[in-house]
Amino acid sequence: MLLLRLSAQDLLALNSRRRMVPHLAARWKHFRKTDASHSERTAWAESLVELAQDLIEAGRGNVEMIVECGATADEPENPHDQRLIDVVLAGHHPETHRPSFQLVELKRWSTVTRVEQATAELVYVPGICEPKRHPALQLREYFQLFTGDEGPLAGQLIECGGFTYLHNATEESVKPLLAVDAPMGPYARTYTKDRHNRLLADLRKHFAEDGGDSAAELLLRGLSLRNTPLLDAMIKSRGEDTVFALRGKQKEVAEDVLDKASLILDDPDQPGLIPDDRRAVFIITGGAGTGKSAVGLELKAELEAAGRTVKYASGSRAFNGALQEHVGYGDREFKESFTYFSNFVTPPEPPLDVLICDEAHRLRDRTTNRYLPAERQGTKPQVDELLDASRLTVFFLDGSQTVRPNEVGTVDLIEDAAKARGLVPARHELTDQYRCGGSDGYVRWVQDLLGLTADEPRTWTPDGLMHVEVADSPEELERIIRTESEAGASARMVAGFCWPWSKPRGKGKGRWLEADVRIGGWHQPWNADSDSWCENGTVPPSKIWSVDPAGINQIGCVYTAQGLEWDWCGVIMGEDMVRRDGRWVFRRGKTRKDPETGAKRVAVPGSFDPRLRWKNLSEEDFARCIRHAYHVLMTRASRATVLYSTDEETQAYLKEVVGDVQIHGLRPTWDNLPPIAKVPHLPRPKGKRNRSRNRKKKQNQTHPEQPPLF
Repeated sequence: MLLLRLSAQDLLALNSRRRMVPHLAARWKHFRKTDASHSERTAWAESLVELAQDLIEAGRGNVEMIVECGATADEPENPHDQRLIDVVLAGHHPETHRPSFQLVELKRWSTVTRVEQATAELVYVPGICEPKRHPALQLREYFQLFTGDEGPLAGQLIECGGFTYLHNATEESVKPLLAVDAPMGPYARTYTKDRHNRLLADLRKHFAEDGGDSAAELLLRGLSLRNTPLLDAMIKSRGEDTVFALRGKQKEVAEDVLDKASLILDDPDQPGLIPDDRRAVFIITGGAGTGKSAVGLELKAELEAAGRTVKYASGSRAFNGALQEHVGYGDREFKESFTYFSNFVTPPEPPLDVLICDEAHRLRDRTTNRYLPAERQGTKPQVDELLDASRLTVFFLDGSQTVRPNEVGTVDLIEDAAKARGLVPARHELTDQYRCGGSDGYVRWVQDLLGLTADEPRTWTPDGLMHVEVADSPEELERIIRTESEAGASARMVAGFCWPWSKPRGKGKGRWLEADVRIGGWHQPWNADSDSWCENGTVPPSKIWSVDPAGINQIGCVYTAQGLEWDWCGVIMGEDMVRRDGRWVFRRGKTRKDPETGAKRVAVPGSFDPRLRWKNLSEEDFARCIRHAYHVLMTRASRATVLYSTDEETQAYLKEVVGDVQIHGLRPTWDNLPPIAKVPHLPRPKGKRNRSRNRKKKQNQTHPEQPPLF
């Protein structure tokens, strides 16, 4: 848990706009499941501002303030059980130049009457009925949590200490806190308002004048709020037995599946004489960025290493294509282990040991394909085909990502199909946010903006984890995204399906793309609707548009972006979803033929998604699919989303709800990022991967440090 991460000067700028406390309160309610008390809000308004002003006065306004931070990103079952430090100050030590951290307890106490004499652990504060623990003891616990063997700063070469700041008190009024029997340690310093000069001197002693963003990034990584993108982590693993370092609930889910597999599946080295037909089903739900694919891919690696027959199925050509072509380049066996829901009309014999079904919200009612012969067309529900294909079936799904009317995958559908076979599915839910910079606040803001919740959208408040802005034109959006891509970040432009989508024109390798996406004088092509390269090898096929460098030159849509991510994502909202009279209005488009080129053009603005043009598609289902499509597009970035709407009224609304976010240093451009955050994205591997994971692992085998999950 982390409520806010900003430099002292940016926090004061945010507070001057009266947006700091509302933002903290909203995040508090999300994590704690209860409203922040008046006392808590007052403490933020007073104590945080007082500390930030002192940092400015000390000439340390660039020091980062990480507010209400837990020592782990894992959420406890009871939200009130997590211990939170008021502030972690992050910067660099002026002498050693190492990352420097100070753990801070902020107290509004003005008087302490006495300390429990027997232990010196209890503090009595006028106006508070129950005795309070000595703040230095709280800090000692935090110090151990943050720097201990399992803490986010474990094993790092850092400077770390802590202090209590009683900005309403004098040394005399809290004298019992400073007695000779008070707790001691690098975290036990105490400052009062008449020790102000000492505080300023110590701030200068512990922090250099330059910014603390590198140190803050180090802590965020330790908390798994900055994660290796999924495809990069897969490439980096290069066939090692462990792909991702799962955390919290993710680890619990994986262990549950692996335990069940060991119970119902035969030992691959000693198959039973009598066939065992026991089966099991798992349903794992979670929103975008909660690590569903990370868990699924880790399960695949673990089960393959144990000698199981495993397939990884998906309803997304873009996601599977990126894994097959970018990660599994040159490795036929690896590529063939990834498949599609539609490949199980005829169940394998014998059944697979395990079938992992990612993006199961994209399940169809029936498996149909006009290009396939009759015997390969489905005759029963697709979910039944998947359940028939394996003895242990794992479904991952997110109900807010269904983007086609014929996508029927729901928890109820899978449960009913399993129960019809006499199976009771095991249920798990993933909630911790690992995409969008770990900013659950941004994900909730997007959901509120699109009307996917009952809450009115608030003006976006920068939280130091995720950035959002509105471009004034498509040209500006393109300039921003290209600049970041050329600097070294991963970046793509995507749009709502609001223009016709032409097939590549011409013949052979020279086939070229029509510039279908037209906004005024700005014209760009969609990504190639092709399985092969176009324009003499300069335009990638759709399945690797998301990962090939040349993909920056085309516009993607929800079908080529779903399941993937980039540092920066430019999102163009078309006129399929426009703001009118305080509500969203959804529109269907109509085409016309260009008399000169014969290409389809926009006659009536709106949606041109052929899958949403069914005459029997209700307005409610049409609106749901459009909302979900933009939800997918707006949650593809890990650092920054740039928005632009082609509709004037909608553009004005976006600027209103995004607000003024140009606070000093908050745009996470590649140039602004500290060196620790400039992680180059890996090229696809050359040659075959190391297939060691297909061999059964030895018991208690140790593994090298692995990249964190996404």
